[in-house]
Amino acid sequence: MMFVFTILLMLALGATLYLMVRALPRIEEESQAEESFLDRWAKSRIPERIDAAFNGFLLKFLRRMKVVALKFDNAVSVGLRKVSSDEGSKKPGFEIKDIVEDGEGVRKKEDDSGR
Repeated sequence: MMFVFTILLMLALGATLYLMVRALPRIEEESQAEESFLDRWAKSRIPERIDAAFNGFLLKFLRRMKVVALKFDNAVSVGLRKVSSDEGSKKPGFEIKDIVEDGEGVRKKEDDSGR
């Protein structure tokens, strides 16, 4: 049932388009003498110059924002290094040579008296 409605919709759209195309040559073109201010402005080189100036400004602005973001990132990294170095000194560490394997493959840590 839905297929029938789709076919009818496409036929109606095609008929409307056909009628519009047939009526197209009857439409008279507007005179070119009456150009508005916006038409003349759009045809001039002014929009291109404005676009070029805006692109230059945007490029400089984005580069400066990138530098600011990198400075902020650097400051955050320094702060994290300070915090992590304080916490890292509190944790007891071990070295690889402290861990040895016994004959059965079980790993154990040597006590300090065996050194």
